[in-house]
Amino acid sequence: MVLNRQALESKLLQKLLAHPELNLTILSDEELLTSIRETLQQKNLSQLWIFAYGSLIWNPLFEYRERRIVSLDGWHRQFCLKAPLGRGTLDNPGLVLGLEKGGSCYGVAYRLEIDSDLESELLLLWRREMVVGSYLPTWVKAFDGSQEFEAIAFTINSQHPMYINNLSTEQIINCLATAKGVLGSSAEYLEQTVNGLLTEELDDEELIYLYERVKIRQQELQQKIIDVGE
Repeated sequence: MVLNRQALESKLLQKLLAHPELNLTILSDEELLTSIRETLQQKNLSQLWIFAYGSLIWNPLFEYRERRIVSLDGWHRQFCLKAPLGRGTLDNPGLVLGLEKGGSCYGVAYRLEIDSDLESELLLLWRREMVVGSYLPTWVKAFDGSQEFEAIAFTINSQHPMYINNLSTEQIINCLATAKGVLGSSAEYLEQTVNGLLTEELDDEELIYLYERVKIRQQELQQKIIDVGE
């Protein structure tokens, strides 16, 4: 299954995450719109930027007018959010990225048009990122090499039941190497994020290290299957 605009318009993620065994609170469109309006009201907007650090880099899905490579101080990417269905299963939850405090990172900033369609575009984005409240829409300062401007980033909600911050590197590698859900595998998510950054000539050494280790782990697991078969 591919995550696209049609999937967001049909509320696919809401239906998927409403699985009774997950016991997650699914936010309604009315609640998401309230979150959007409260976030926008925090600033006197002349322009609106969204900061992308994971799948929004290679699969934004919303309409935008401009994109820039930017850096963020005080925040870093981290595999800290369980994905029990989209990128894994209930028995073997996957992992996706969150934005945690500390450090710095590069990413992509998208400028959205402030017009009559803005709220509908943001609703699609909120259905994707905010439907169970695992992220917090946060105003951050992005720097494009010549100027600094404010953007909305979806930072991790450390109070959410899907948040996990005590995994060792080996546990993260094992999870990324083995978890697969209806939206694809965690390994594919990692690979697409690495490739999305490299396309922009951005090297995230930690993600590249994880990517290389995950490939090795998958090869080892495949070899074990072959050995058992023999």
